[in-house]
Amino acid sequence: MNEKNILHNKYFLYVTEFFAGMSVMAVELGASRLMAPYFSSSQIVWTVIIGVIMIAMALGNVWGGRTADKKPSPDKLYGRLLLAAVWIALIPFAGRYMIAGISLLLAVFITKNFLVWAALFACLAVFAFPCVLLGTVTPSLVKYSVSSLDDNGKTVGELGALNTIGSIIGTFLPTFVTIPAVGTAVTFLIFSGVLAAISIVYFLSLRKKMVKCALTAVLILALGLTSGTFSFAFWEKDITLEDESIYNYLQVKESDSSVILSTNVLFGVQSILMKNATLTGMYYDYALAAPVMAGIPQMDSPGDILILGLGTGTFAKYCSEYFPGVSIEGVEIDEKIAKLAGEYFDMPDTVNVSVYDGRSYLTASDKKYDVIMVDAYQDITIPFQMSSVEFFTEVEKHLTDHGVMVVNMNMKSQSKNSINDYLCDTIGSVFDYVYTAPVSGGTNCEVFAFQNPDTLTTFEDGYKSLGDSDLTAMMETVSNCLSLRKCGDLILTDDKAPVEVLGMKVLDEIIADELDYYRALYLGKFR
Repeated sequence: MNEKNILHNKYFLYVTEFFAGMSVMAVELGASRLMAPYFSSSQIVWTVIIGVIMIAMALGNVWGGRTADKKPSPDKLYGRLLLAAVWIALIPFAGRYMIAGISLLLAVFITKNFLVWAALFACLAVFAFPCVLLGTVTPSLVKYSVSSLDDNGKTVGELGALNTIGSIIGTFLPTFVTIPAVGTAVTFLIFSGVLAAISIVYFLSLRKKMVKCALTAVLILALGLTSGTFSFAFWEKDITLEDESIYNYLQVKESDSSVILSTNVLFGVQSILMKNATLTGMYYDYALAAPVMAGIPQMDSPGDILILGLGTGTFAKYCSEYFPGVSIEGVEIDEKIAKLAGEYFDMPDTVNVSVYDGRSYLTASDKKYDVIMVDAYQDITIPFQMSSVEFFTEVEKHLTDHGVMVVNMNMKSQSKNSINDYLCDTIGSVFDYVYTAPVSGGTNCEVFAFQNPDTLTTFEDGYKSLGDSDLTAMMETVSNCLSLRKCGDLILTDDKAPVEVLGMKVLDEIIADELDYYRALYLGKFR
């Protein structure tokens, strides 16, 4: 088969266009998952990824069109596709080192908007180049497929439609099929293999570049065989489980003393099981004050607790142990996390788990609870729909007269008008009483909100009569650090809740504080 024959077969050109469009979206979705463990999965990171890829595609369109006019050889186009296939195949394996290296380097010099700059430079370095190459496909194929001016509109329309359809499938396929089933690394390899196959078919038909085609196929196959050892946290050796769901990167680490779940970050604790200690020493212990404030230990009938953001059930497990007979409902949007609760974290079977969005679950329920815990905030990734005045109004409607809402806020800041200030003011616009309890030794802060003026009296009387000495001591700690919040007018609404931007400011503050010492040490070496 000669060059003229294969290029005059429009089906081959259409296949090229279709899978090029699909691969761009697969790279974009894969980029978000590859970057999430390092930068979290927030709207800010998504904005950077989409912006970089759109710029890369635009540059590719211009380059591809000019190249097709000056040097209309299709060898150039399919050579670029072969190169794109190799680059995409290497992304999950080399990209993680590039992302980590770029982040560490920028941390030395950048103190403002670190998340934006680190994500931007990492995205440019890792994902821009293959998208530029894929951006050259459409203008090049227009050059090769338009034979006359009589049908050029039809041909261009068909190519554009195929690219769009490919992009649509490339959006859904990684999210709902390949990433949850086989992971991010294999997803990159699948789409890399498709692009490589198209290029190889072209060059084989012309008996050209046989060695390059063979080397590309061997590389992708070799990476596929080693993908089972892929790890986001490449510096860690004691990871019990790494997995991916539709929503999150999941990491379980086990030591002699604990089992820890981290999601979308390579450090931090989203859930924990203590093997040898009564309490965790973390915010879960402080949150146990909410059932005591609600008077659950003194109630004649079992109380009702709802946890929005169950995780793997750390808080639920402690509630069932310290308040026997209490009815606990947990809502967790990520089904895989809910399954990990029983497998690794010993969550009691008595906890009624629903895989659902927290706010939607609340809206659909008519039940009232003695305690509602909101534990859905993860670093900069704060669901705006669970931070607004409308949401907290819905929570208040589902509390009993003596009910208490406890909210875990994990980005404690000393600056004015921080994300926590906004959250507290928003809560204060709904609840009459808002108290904060900063968690010792961390960035978490627990917020207790209620309408009953006797709640603190109930708390003081209740914890003194608890039978467990460790829990009593913990409640004394909470009592001593409780502070009445004077709420202002920094209100978040469903219409306006810039939680990512506010969270990024606190993240910059935390990073600056942590890295000041190392930055000074590094810069001092080279002066």
